[in-house]
Order: sequence, then C-alpha cells, then structure tokens
Amino acid sequence: MKFSTIQLGTNKIEIFNSYLGRETIRLNGETVSEKKSITGATHLFTIMEEDRKVPCKIILGYGANGVVMDFYKDNIAIIKSPRSSSLILLFMILLFITIGVIMQMAYHNY
Repeated sequence: MKFSTIQLGTNKIEIFNSYLGRETIRLNGETVSEKKSITGATHLFTIMEEDRKVPCKIILGYGANGVVMDFYKDNIAIIKSPRSSSLILLFMILLFITIGVIMQMAYHNY
C-alpha cells in the first residue's frame, strides 16, 4: 500500500510499504529501491535536479504512531519524523517479562 508521496519540482517520489515487510521507493514511476524489512530499512537513490545528480536517502521505521519516515536530500533533512524512545520500548519489554515471571511463580505455588 502507498505510504506517502513527495513532490520535489518535477520529481515524484512514492513510498510503498506492505504488511509482509516489502518497502518500495519509486521515482517518477520507476522503482529505484526495494528492500524487505520488518523493522525498517534505509533506501539510497539519486534524483536529477538542474542537470546534476542529487543523492537522496529515505529511512523507514516505526515510531509511537506506526510507520515513520525520514527523507534527506543532499544530506539535508527534508522530512524528519519523531520516533519513540528506545527507553520506553525497553521499559515495556521489561514490564512484560516481569509480569510473565510473576504469573509463572503464582501458577507454580498453587
């Protein structure tokens, strides 16, 4: 499914992300990067602007609100999405492990 579209002058960048982890970047209808990833991937490609090749990078990942994207053109951040803190994720994992251990202890004591 289409995640986002970025229009830069005459260049149209489309970002697709499937439920099975396939990420596809299309530039003016042509696939310029395709990767499989569950946690997100970095896509590198170039666009033509004023007769010169400009390097671009799209980083897809997950944040607090779902899929997030960072887009860099010529090493300058054009789109920078907020990501959830790793500390929050670590806390949630530890919380679930603790609950699991407590439930196992309670189950074996009765």
